[in-house]
Formats: sequence, structure tokens, C-alpha cells
Amino acid sequence: MKRSVTIWALALSLLTIQVAWAAPELTQGLGVITSPRDGAEVRGLVPIEGSATHPQFQKYEVHYGPQPNPGDQWTPVGQSPFAVPVVQGRLALWDTTVIPDGQYSLRLRVVRLDGNYEEYFVRGIQVVNTRPIATPTREATPTSSGPTAIPTATPTIVIAVPTVSSPTPRPTDTPLPTSEPTATREPMNLPFQNVSDAACWGVAGTAAVFIGIGLLFAARNGVVAFFRWLARRGRESLGLYDE
Repeated sequence: MKRSVTIWALALSLLTIQVAWAAPELTQGLGVITSPRDGAEVRGLVPIEGSATHPQFQKYEVHYGPQPNPGDQWTPVGQSPFAVPVVQGRLALWDTTVIPDGQYSLRLRVVRLDGNYEEYFVRGIQVVNTRPIATPTREATPTSSGPTAIPTATPTIVIAVPTVSSPTPRPTDTPLPTSEPTATREPMNLPFQNVSDAACWGVAGTAAVFIGIGLLFAARNGVVAFFRWLARRGRESLGLYDE
């Protein structure tokens, strides 16, 4: 149990240190003007950017005063004081058209709930509303001081070429050749048109060959038997008998 409490206390301490290091404005407050900076030249409506915050924040004030020593001549900027803290944003809008040109200082004051405050200054700001805005001018292109060569015109020689008109071909009475009809080749009537017909004819031919061979052997045996029978009858008619 004691070990668990020790681990939780250590983790809480590390978290507190990390938060304090990552966001110092949450623990010690922050008052800063990031724009305009020291020595800047401004005119017209000037947005004042920065931060004004504190853990015990009550309000913040933005003032301007003439240099070198404003003393008690600080004048509020816009609707100062402001009751909402700002972090990296617009603090106020300074209208410099209502003041004469010259050098001024800006003061940011962050007031806490106990009445104490912190201040931040930007000095040497130059208001230049009456100064004309410099317009960039184009530099003149240097020209050569030496004598300029005058170009001389080169005469152009034109050679006239006579135009020969081509004779227009006259129409003739020769009839145009007409295209002769192309003879079409009729397909040959083959005894068989496909593979199955060829196979049938092959089988029939083979069978006819075997039948012819069989008939030939049968006729040969018949002829031999017939001649033997005639020889036997002849011998019998002559009275000759086989032993």
C-alpha cells in the first residue's frame, strides 16, 4: 500500500513539473507584445499583437505615451482595460491618425486579482502618418555615348518573270472506260464437306477393300473346287478311279 502511494506521488510530481515546463504562462503569467517591435515605423490603424494572461488574471491594459519620458502622459489604446485574457492574439487596435508624428512607447499591464500587476514595454515606435510613402522608381537605361551607326538601306533587285498560261484541256468525246464486272468463283462441289463425311467415306472404302479381297479369295477357292470337280467327273466318265 505504501509503495502504491509513493508511486502515485512521484507520478503526480513529474506531471506537475512537465506542465510547469511546457506552459510557464499558466504558473507565472505571461505579458508580452510581439508586434510592433522596438524601433518599428507605423501609420494608420496598427494592430497590437501579443499575450496577456495569468493564473490570477483580472484584466490587462494597453497604453501609449510620447518619448523619451512619457511620465504621466500614458493614454489608453482603444477600449482599454480588457477583461478577457489573450494568448498569442490581438491585444488592441491603435489608431495613430489622431496623434502627431513622432516617437512613442507602448505599455502592456497585466493586473492580478490582488491588485498587483506586471508590465511590458515596446519603445522607439515611430509614427509617420504625414510622411509620403516612398514609391520605387525605375532606373534609367544607360545609353551609349559613342556615335550611333546609321543603318543603310540595301537596294532590292526585283527580276520580273513572265507568266505563261497553261492551256485549258478541252473535253473529248471519248467515252470513259467503265469498270467490268468481276467474275466470282463458285465453290467446288466436293464429295464431302466436312470431317465427318470424310471419315464415313474412309470407313466405307476400307470395308469395300476388305470385302473385295474376301470375294476374291472366295472366287479363287470356288474356281479351284469347280475345276477339281470337272476333273473328277472326267475321270469317272473314262472309267478311271482314284486309288
